[in-house]
Amino acid sequence: MKRVTGATGGKGGNGGARPEKPCVACGRPFAWRKKWERDWENVRYCSERCRREGPAPAGR
Repeated sequence: MKRVTGATGGKGGNGGARPEKPCVACGRPFAWRKKWERDWENVRYCSERCRREGPAPAGR
């Protein structure tokens, strides 16, 4: 029997579609997290490392 994994990576739970936005430092998309629930509009970076490095230069 073939195992099928969904949006949650096969870990069960309620894996509905979560909003994504691009990181302003590295450009990679990152998904909504529960800890950002109240402040999602102001979240700009995917990680602490990207936050420390800041926005990417325009020529990148």
